[in-house]
Amino acid sequence: MIEEEASKADIVYHWANADHTPSAAAIIRGLAKRQASTAAFLIHTSGTLILGWASIREKHFGETRGKVYDDWNDIDQLINLPDDAAHRHVDKVVLAASRQFPGKIKTAIVCPPIIYGKGKGPGNQRSVQVYKSAEAFLRSGQAFMVGKGENHWHHVHVVDLARLYLLLGEAAAAGGSPATWNDEGYYLAENGMIAWGDIMRALGKEAHKQGFLPSAEVKQFSVEEANKVKPFPTISTGTDSRGVSIRAKELLGWKPREQALLDEIPTIVTDEAKALGLVKGHAEKVTEE
Repeated sequence: MIEEEASKADIVYHWANADHTPSAAAIIRGLAKRQASTAAFLIHTSGTLILGWASIREKHFGETRGKVYDDWNDIDQLINLPDDAAHRHVDKVVLAASRQFPGKIKTAIVCPPIIYGKGKGPGNQRSVQVYKSAEAFLRSGQAFMVGKGENHWHHVHVVDLARLYLLLGEAAAAGGSPATWNDEGYYLAENGMIAWGDIMRALGKEAHKQGFLPSAEVKQFSVEEANKVKPFPTISTGTDSRGVSIRAKELLGWKPREQALLDEIPTIVTDEAKALGLVKGHAEKVTEE
């Protein structure tokens, strides 16, 4: 089904799963079957956990490493990251498509970091890392971070990220320019960098302020302690992953303009509390009255 539908398309966005090789391969096979004189475009979604490969390999969680990539000067490094890096197995399939089907397929890989902000679609309207951290705090009654929380990630508002996808789609519809594609089509997407310890402290402070935690204290948890409370915290919030976006800004004029991550923290805490039934909605209050 995926292969068949892709064969009818000129531009395909692949958002569903950065780790699902069969779907990426099916899209590529479908695009290769198109009977057209112009190339098709595949815009694939990866993720900057791929940049945290050293933290994972060496088990240095909650620690800063200092390595900062960018998608302009370090493009060769980004398309040749180690095979054990997260998402790399699918990135390789996408990167190989233009060589496997020259002139028929052009690819771009969008690599977002921490995503925050409420999505506008009808389905899932929240991302994972910060939201699941807030949920874990509220469920356990304790704010925590992995180790010292000195590891850094970049972040991007979901609406700013959507604008980048739109700009790439518009470039594809115009034949590709001014975007670059294939081996030069790797786009980091971010609006600043922050230490995970600062995120967790902001969540803990806000959850306490809203009355959901007895204390704003953020404890330092070992990998084992954190894993008991929240699935995969060492991977999602304990790695060091730094990647600066230059390519989209230089070529496409992309400019993030939504509010910063820390400004979104009160809404994140409130929404997670509502989802857990800790905050009564208007309908419930009216019913009680």
